[in-house]
Amino acid sequence: MKEFTCCFTGHREIAENEIKAIWEKTERKVLELFEKGVTVFEAGGALGYDTLAAEVVLSLREKYPQIKLRLILPCKDQARGWTTEDIIRYEGIKDMADEVIYTAETYYRGCMFVRNRRLVDDSAYCICFKKRASGGTAYTVDYALKKGLTVFNVVYG
Repeated sequence: MKEFTCCFTGHREIAENEIKAIWEKTERKVLELFEKGVTVFEAGGALGYDTLAAEVVLSLREKYPQIKLRLILPCKDQARGWTTEDIIRYEGIKDMADEVIYTAETYYRGCMFVRNRRLVDDSAYCICFKKRASGGTAYTVDYALKKGLTVFNVVYG
């Protein structure tokens, strides 16, 4: 149910010196929402913040088994062209997720936007890692705000 669901969106690049702080801020926000009854956390499976957020949820699920990770993926071949290391990490997250949903069989122009809108449409909350006013993350955050989601940006707190 939407009121118990939070999605993630964020940039693919996170500076090495930011990872620990972004992890901790994401973890705090997930726990705050969990205390309010949010139990389903959706990630889009991209490199960068999507991966970090999914791993935060999986680590918290060890202590709080009610927390669920749902992956909303744009296509079954999303990882094409990725490094072997990134594919292994991605497949590990998929294996541990509570649910995996694909919005398309194969990649096509626009499938990422369909995935992003699905993440928002499923959710009442959005935790983002947004540093720029343009691009896919900004589009998704703007869409979330238009849809009335409560949005938290871990860049600022």
